[in-house]
Amino acid sequence: MRAVVAAAALLPVALAGASGGVHAVTTPSSPWASTLWMGAASSSTGLSLADVRKTIGASTGTAANLTGAGVGVALIDTGIAPVPGMPAAQVINGPDLSFESQSSSLRYLDTYGHGTHMAGIIIANDTATGTVGLAPKVKLTSIKVGTSNGAVDASQMIAAIDWVVAHRNDDPANPIRVINVSYGTGGTPNYWTDPVAFAAEQAWKAGIVVVAAVGNDGKQMSDPATDQFILNVGSADTRGTLSTSDDTISTFTSLTYNGPSNRRTDLLAPGQSILSLADPGSNIDATYTSARVGSTLFRGSGTSQATAVTSAAVALLLQARPSLTPDQVKYLLMNNGNVLTAGNAAGLGYRELNLANALAAPTPTVKQNFTWSNGSGSLEDARGGSHVVRDNVALTGEASIWGSLSTAAWASRSAGQSSWSGGQWMGHQLTGNGWTGTSWASKTWATATWTGQPWNGAASWTDPGWTGHYWSGHYWSNGTWTGHYWSSNDWSTAGWE
Repeated sequence: MRAVVAAAALLPVALAGASGGVHAVTTPSSPWASTLWMGAASSSTGLSLADVRKTIGASTGTAANLTGAGVGVALIDTGIAPVPGMPAAQVINGPDLSFESQSSSLRYLDTYGHGTHMAGIIIANDTATGTVGLAPKVKLTSIKVGTSNGAVDASQMIAAIDWVVAHRNDDPANPIRVINVSYGTGGTPNYWTDPVAFAAEQAWKAGIVVVAAVGNDGKQMSDPATDQFILNVGSADTRGTLSTSDDTISTFTSLTYNGPSNRRTDLLAPGQSILSLADPGSNIDATYTSARVGSTLFRGSGTSQATAVTSAAVALLLQARPSLTPDQVKYLLMNNGNVLTAGNAAGLGYRELNLANALAAPTPTVKQNFTWSNGSGSLEDARGGSHVVRDNVALTGEASIWGSLSTAAWASRSAGQSSWSGGQWMGHQLTGNGWTGTSWASKTWATATWTGQPWNGAASWTDPGWTGHYWSGHYWSNGTWTGHYWSSNDWSTAGWE
């Protein structure tokens, strides 16, 4: 069997670091800086999801009747806020593995605003504006890892992916077939030893299509997008039109991976000036007020948005052809997109997502034959320049945020799907032991108080900087988004215009 080979040139990139919350010291520039927004090359009013659907070939023919029904998507992100337009019946709260999980007023909720924007692209149903997500009947499981400033460590991402693999079939009517990772670390280790890549590969082996953003600094591809097996995504600039004939590569999309695997970007998707659901009063809403469109929408650009668009398209494809393997999904989308010929894409062979073409193509007989990761590499190498910091003390070395971690021991348990046991991950009690209560008109994974001390020796995981923040009606209230914890890890968004 032959390996999947992109018909398009691949774009290796690195994600820029976000500022705020638990702070990390990192080398990439912040993707939230206003200078990185690409509004001049995009529609000044934003690209509606209806227009995105037309652009990716999902509004006519067979695709027009697809909703994502029966397909579960895991959104590993900054949580989801219960804003107007977020359909309660389509959202499930998985575990909250973020630092904010220790606050009952912040748990599961999106204080940052990023996860809500991603979720809206997939499942929005905003009656005020008529905005409908690209796969509105997907069952979306939210696994919160990021705080009000995006703070997250690579170890939290690994634990989150492991949890999805372990619980992918908890809802037999909506098994999780897709993981959306609009995130990346600053590390560039060889993927065949990298623990973050290993976690993503275990999901791929379990039949889950992992869709990862390549990053927004225009230079170095981020981890886990560097992994050869998964589907990574860069952003296309639609130039404000529905035709792809004038589409180019968004200039913030990272274009190189300076590693021995010579990884390239698999696919481009619309990622500039995307109109999705706002999270009023969240960090980015308060910081980028000019990105607000009416009272319910927000305009954002980045490979994050392109990744969410692609995750929705994968869900539609799997609804239509549920027997497809992740390798087959990747091949169909990579090899049936529209080749871009304008501007900076001319002659490079990059392809932009076209679901209609993928649906019309025969099922390929393909199996990727790259080298699998063994996961035994350094967690510190996976972090690269991205470190979580509490009170000016950075988390470094071979440790998760909860304690020491042998990647070799973890990899063995992850491969055997035993890294999670009830609410414990690698022996640390991170959550409750099962589904409980109701939330979003559905079930929610139970929480737990973290025991032990943070890596800086503080007496508690609680951050007094977050006290007083609460969700009031449809709005975050009280205070500014500050706290002891900060992070530079990248949520792969170039900006909020």
